[in-house]
Amino acid sequence: MKSRSFEMIETNGVTLRTVVEGNGPLVILLHGWPQCWYLWRHQIEPLVAAGYRVAVPDQRGFGGSSKPEPVEAYAIPVLCDDVVGLAAALGAHEFTLIGHDFGCLVSWNTALLHPDVCRAVMGLSVPFWTATDSTINPPGMDDQFWYIRHFQQPGVAEAELEANLEDSLRRLYHALSGDAAPGTWLKQIEFPRNSKITDVLPAVEKLPAWLTEDDLKVYLECYRESGFRGPINWYRNLPGLDKLPHMAGARFTQPAAFAAGADDEVLNYDPEWREKFPRAFDDLRFIEIIKGAGHWLQAEKPAETTAAMLRFLNNVTPL
Repeated sequence: MKSRSFEMIETNGVTLRTVVEGNGPLVILLHGWPQCWYLWRHQIEPLVAAGYRVAVPDQRGFGGSSKPEPVEAYAIPVLCDDVVGLAAALGAHEFTLIGHDFGCLVSWNTALLHPDVCRAVMGLSVPFWTATDSTINPPGMDDQFWYIRHFQQPGVAEAELEANLEDSLRRLYHALSGDAAPGTWLKQIEFPRNSKITDVLPAVEKLPAWLTEDDLKVYLECYRESGFRGPINWYRNLPGLDKLPHMAGARFTQPAAFAAGADDEVLNYDPEWREKFPRAFDDLRFIEIIKGAGHWLQAEKPAETTAAMLRFLNNVTPL
């Protein structure tokens, strides 16, 4: 894997450690939780070769980027302003966004809040949906474990995950991948509410083929640098997201697309997403489901995922 150089980019009161490569229209790639820029390692060079300028930040709170203390410093509109400021710092008047996982929430909301500069948007793994109280406290599950609710109390999940970083990352990456037995991630709801996040996910002795020991070392370095406080603070800003003014009757006017792994259990959070999702878009180009991939489709099926990204970019971005 090619070694990368980073730019430390000032935006919106923070500094984002960012891989910036290539020339051409700007494409910003946003990782989610618990990831960092390295999630996109297989996509950077093909996008650059196709004629795009690619910016891949460690988002606020992650890796080598700034890690503000207050929980409210990670509110979705603030994270969206980080992205707009990043593009401006790179001299771009407009950009295309591609987000994954929680990076999708930032991408979808940036597209809604800043349609004048976000000219196109693509999501991977997490379709656009509105986080409500039932997302955080699922009905009928008061006595069952649910990770989003578990994450709401500052300091608790951080301590559990940081007690053994390598073991925690192994469990998290495996449980949401296509290599895990069906139902592994959502099996957490069978555990009592007072369980630890590391209790509800199985231990992993052998890494899946798409995640090498060297890959894991990169992630360990990122999380030794950042810890989990900033990354989990993102979840603590979900309450009330559906009440923000821009979410009322939200519609996307710019071109959009979505891709996900066929074995991604996150899609099961809302079994009706295929019917609901398209209704919010004026120009939804395609939905692609990639066979054999779970949640980490950029790493699990890199060639297929890159092809889907380029299919969208080449369709909406003039070179």
